[in-house]
Amino acid sequence: MGTSVQVKPLCGVYNENPLCYLVSVDGFNFLVDCGWNDHFDPSLLQPLSRVASSIDAVLLSHPDTLHLGALPYAVKQFGLSAPVYSTEPVHRLGLLTMYDQYISRKQVSDFDLFTLDDIDSAFLNVNRLTYSQNFHLSGKGEGIVIAPHVAGHLLGGTVWKITKDGEDVIYAVDFNHRKERLLNGTVLESFVRPAVLITDAYNALNNQPSRRQRDQEFLDAILKTLRADGNVLLPVDTAGRVLELLLILEQYWTQHHLTYPIFFLTCISSSTIDYVKSFLEWMSDSIAKSFEHTRDNAFLLKNVTLLINKSALDNVPDGPKIVLASMASLEAGFSHDIFVEWAPDVKNLVLFTERGQFGTLARMLQADPPPKAVKVTISKRVPLVGDELAAYEEEQNRIKKEEALKASLIKEEESKAPHGSHLSMGDPMAMDDSSTHAKSDVPARYDGVYGDIFTDGFTPPSSSIAPMFPFYENSSEWDDFGEVINPDDYVIKEEDMDQGSLQVGGDPNGNLDEGSASLILDTAPSKVVSYELTVQVKSSLLYMDYEGRSDGRSVKSILAHVAPLKLVLVHGSAEATEHLKQHCLKHVCPHVYAPQIEETIDVTSDLCAYKVQLSEKLMSNVLLKKVLITHLIGKTDSDMLSVLPLSTPAPPHKSVLVGDIKMADFKQFLASKGVPVEFGGGALRCGEYVTLRKIGDATQKGSGAGIQPIIIEGPLSEEYYKIREHLYSQFYSL
Repeated sequence: MGTSVQVKPLCGVYNENPLCYLVSVDGFNFLVDCGWNDHFDPSLLQPLSRVASSIDAVLLSHPDTLHLGALPYAVKQFGLSAPVYSTEPVHRLGLLTMYDQYISRKQVSDFDLFTLDDIDSAFLNVNRLTYSQNFHLSGKGEGIVIAPHVAGHLLGGTVWKITKDGEDVIYAVDFNHRKERLLNGTVLESFVRPAVLITDAYNALNNQPSRRQRDQEFLDAILKTLRADGNVLLPVDTAGRVLELLLILEQYWTQHHLTYPIFFLTCISSSTIDYVKSFLEWMSDSIAKSFEHTRDNAFLLKNVTLLINKSALDNVPDGPKIVLASMASLEAGFSHDIFVEWAPDVKNLVLFTERGQFGTLARMLQADPPPKAVKVTISKRVPLVGDELAAYEEEQNRIKKEEALKASLIKEEESKAPHGSHLSMGDPMAMDDSSTHAKSDVPARYDGVYGDIFTDGFTPPSSSIAPMFPFYENSSEWDDFGEVINPDDYVIKEEDMDQGSLQVGGDPNGNLDEGSASLILDTAPSKVVSYELTVQVKSSLLYMDYEGRSDGRSVKSILAHVAPLKLVLVHGSAEATEHLKQHCLKHVCPHVYAPQIEETIDVTSDLCAYKVQLSEKLMSNVLLKKVLITHLIGKTDSDMLSVLPLSTPAPPHKSVLVGDIKMADFKQFLASKGVPVEFGGGALRCGEYVTLRKIGDATQKGSGAGIQPIIIEGPLSEEYYKIREHLYSQFYSL
C-alpha cells in the first residue's frame, strides 16, 4: 500500500480559531503549527494536551500568535519535548512576538500562563531550515524528508512539504500568490499532484481589489485624516504584516517628501527592526537587488520613529501623526490605550488592516454598522505604597527567612555527610565539624563566593602526631567541557544588586523601556488596578485587507492547478469551508475532506504501491537482461494472484528508440488524440495520473549532446500504456 497518512485537527476547523493539527505519516506524528489566540484561553488547548506526549516533531509555518502562540505553554504544561522545525525568521520573529505578548499583558494583569523563561526554553532548540532545504529525519522518522517552501504571507512563512516513499504531503495555509514590496509570492503552484494537500478556507468567500488600487485607497485615507489635523491609529501585529505597512509608508513619504511623523510602537520595536535588517535574503527579489546595487537596507527607516513605551509618545508635540501599535486585536498592548484616548475625537481615524479575532474589541468595531459606544477595561500596574507596601515587605521578609532556614539546614546536612565518613574511618587527622563552625561564624568572600574559613586558627586533636588542616578531596562532576559548575555560585545577591545601575528608558541592551525592565526583574512591588470605562466612538473606523492572503478566486485557481489527489480543508468559517469544499469536489478532485475537531481522517493514497527489499546476497548473483513482458500478474475469479495473459498479443519488440522530441509538439499530438494534457512545474501532465518530464541537461557536452531522456511517471494502468504508446510512436525505431 501507499504511505499511511492521517490528519487530526486539534484546533482551527469550521471557525477562525488558532491553527493546530496532528499529521501522522507512517506512524510518525507531526504537530503542524501550535497556535493560540489573543484571549489565551487554556480550554482551546485541551485536545493538544491529550496528544502532546505522542508528538515526534513540530513544524511552525508563520511567526504570529495564531500559528505558534501556544508553544511556550505546551512545553511548560504539557511536557511537549519534540524537536521543533522552522525557518530562521519564524524562529526569531516568533520569539519577539511572544515577548511582546507577555510584556503587554504583564503590565496590565497578573498574567501567569507562561514567563519569559518559558518562552526562551520553548524557542531554545528550534532547528532552523532554509527554503527548499531537504531535511532527512532519523530514528522513528527514517525515510521521511521535510522541506520548507515560500508561503508569501509573513517573513519566513512556510509551505511545508513532507515526503515519504515518493509521496508528498503538502501543508499550505495562509499563502499569498501576490508579489508584494516585502515578499515574493508563494511557490505552491510549482507542486504537481501531491498525494495530500492540507490548506485553509479562510478567504474562500473574499475577493480583493488590485494591489495598486488598494495601496492608493490606503494612502488616500491616511492623508485625508492627517490634512484635517487628525491622528491615525493602525493596530498591528508585532513582527508580521506590519513590516509591509512600514515599507509602504516609508517609500511614499520618501517619494513625496512628507513630514507627518510616523511611529512604530511596541515593547520590542527596536529589536524587531534590528532582526529584520538581517533577513534581506528572505525578502522579495526587488529588495535583494536594491541592496546589491546600492547597499541600502530597505529597513533603514528614515521616516519612521521606533518607540518602546507610551510615555515617549505622550511627549511628542501635538499635531497630526501616524502610530502603528500592537496588538491588532485591541485586547491589550499600546493600541488598546491609544484607542481609548483617540476614539472620542471625530478628526481621528482607526485603520484596521486585518480582521480582528472573534470576541475581540477589534472585531466588534469592524461590525457593520460599528457600535457608537463600547465598554473597555482600563488596567495599569501601579507601585505599592503605605500599608500595602509594608504588608508586602513583611511577607517577603518572612519568605526569605524561611528560604534561608531551609538552605542552611540543607547545607548543614551536606557538610556533615563527608565529615562523618572521615570520622567513622578513625582518621587521626580529621577534625570535629562542630568545633570548626564554632570558631568560624564570620563568612569570608573570595571572588564573589561566600565560604566558611578558620578565623582563630585551629586546635589539633591531642592524639595527633603531625597535625594538618583537614582536606577533603574534590568530588565535582565533570563533563566534556570541564567541571560542572553550580550557577547559584555566580548569582549576584539581591542585597548587593545596585538598582541604580539600570538605565532609565531601557534595559542594558536598550530593547525594553523602564517599566518593562522593572517588570521583568521584579524590582518594584506593584499591583494591577482595573476599572471599566465607556468609550464614545466618534472617530472614523476603516478596514482594508492587508492580511497578505490569496483571495477566494485565486485560491480556487491555485488548487485546480495543483490538483492534489486528496484535499483537506481547515481554518475557515463554516460557511467558507462548505463553499470551498463543494467547489473543489466539482473542479479540483473527488476526495475533499473537512474534518471536525479531534476527528481523525485517513487520507492514505489509493495507489497500489508495494515495497520490495532485495538482499545484497541475492542481488550479487542476479544477471540483468532485457526481456519482453508478455503476461501480467493479476487476480483471478477465486481472488488469487496468478499470471494472466495480455488481452492482445504483444507487438514486435522495438528495443532502440532514436531521436529527440519537443514537449510542446508532443502536447499538441496528445491533444489531437483526445488526451487532456497541460504543462505544470516543468512537466507535462497527461490525463488523470500520468506525468512526462525530461531529465538531465540539454547543454551538456559529449555524445548525445542536446538530447534529454524522457521519463514517464504514474501508476500502471490503461491510461499509462496508452500514453506510453503515443510517446514511443514519435521516435524513430531501429
